[in-house]
Amino acid sequence: MFRKNKSIVGLDLGGQVVKAVEITLDGSEPVITGFARAEIPAGGDRVEAIAQVFSKGKFKTKNVVTSVSGQSVVVRYITMLDMSDSELRQAIRFESDKYLPFDSDEVVLDCQRLHRRPPSATEGSQGGNEQMGVVLAACRNSAVDEQVREIVRQGLSPVAVDVDVFALANAWELCGLDGGEMEESEGRAIALVDVGATGTSINVLCDNETCFSREIGIGGADMTQATARRLGVENYEAEEIKKDPDGREAEVSRAISPVLEDLVSEISLSLDYVENREGLRVEEVLLSGGGAMAPGAVAFIEQAIGRTARTWNPLEGIRVAAERVDIEDLEACAPSLAVAIGLASRVRAA
Repeated sequence: MFRKNKSIVGLDLGGQVVKAVEITLDGSEPVITGFARAEIPAGGDRVEAIAQVFSKGKFKTKNVVTSVSGQSVVVRYITMLDMSDSELRQAIRFESDKYLPFDSDEVVLDCQRLHRRPPSATEGSQGGNEQMGVVLAACRNSAVDEQVREIVRQGLSPVAVDVDVFALANAWELCGLDGGEMEESEGRAIALVDVGATGTSINVLCDNETCFSREIGIGGADMTQATARRLGVENYEAEEIKKDPDGREAEVSRAISPVLEDLVSEISLSLDYVENREGLRVEEVLLSGGGAMAPGAVAFIEQAIGRTARTWNPLEGIRVAAERVDIEDLEACAPSLAVAIGLASRVRAA
């Protein structure tokens, strides 16, 4: 049925788990046609986990989109004189030195005009020229090259390298949760917060467009370590207890509360900052990632940040090819698949 149609595998190279979701276009409709995951054991090799994923997944294509995150990645929201897209691409190399902690020849960079008018923009302030908002993303060449080598070594074809925070927004858009209610109030914002193993990604969307993003170095692994210390068990045992408490929910919740306090503090600082800078109100926090599924995490975050907080399912609204994918297995992992799905959504532009 999908033989003649385009397919892309979104490959999320997490710190503890490698996840891959394949999306194929059936006409113009995206369909999930493959899924696999493989855990990276302590001291294990991520390349080996990638090989396991593609052995288990039996994907239709070897075209892969992956993403980068961490200290090698910088995202900036800047204001520039209004210009055409072609002029912007020429100008950004000269402007980037003002905003990046790296030399421009050390990075791969890209930029995108934003539709939302920057609050600091003033009309007619510079010879009658208006200003526009631009999001600038850059990553060290070494980090991009390393990921590309890992992929090519497996006989795969890298199509693009994205950034985790932007993949989140693409997944949100793909599953159709970005319309309806967001149209009721111009300037209303939501925060997508993905709590991964080694870090947490935040992307604030206003009128369905990114206006702030950040990575926080706190994640599910910190919760696992806190659980291990409190319960007096090894990390691997704590991870299993965290996933399936089996009556020990209260113990796990108490164990991870100091980690959640630190995480919530950083999230709150981020939301306060973007609200003050952009003159908006973040109405809701949408949580994804394995760390957000820890016992009591969602309720703790909602109470501490004083905003509505809930989990969201990145599979919602997307058809799954049941003859190719174990739907029960896919749905069990759904909260942790937002980045992989967002990466695979690039099939629509391929």
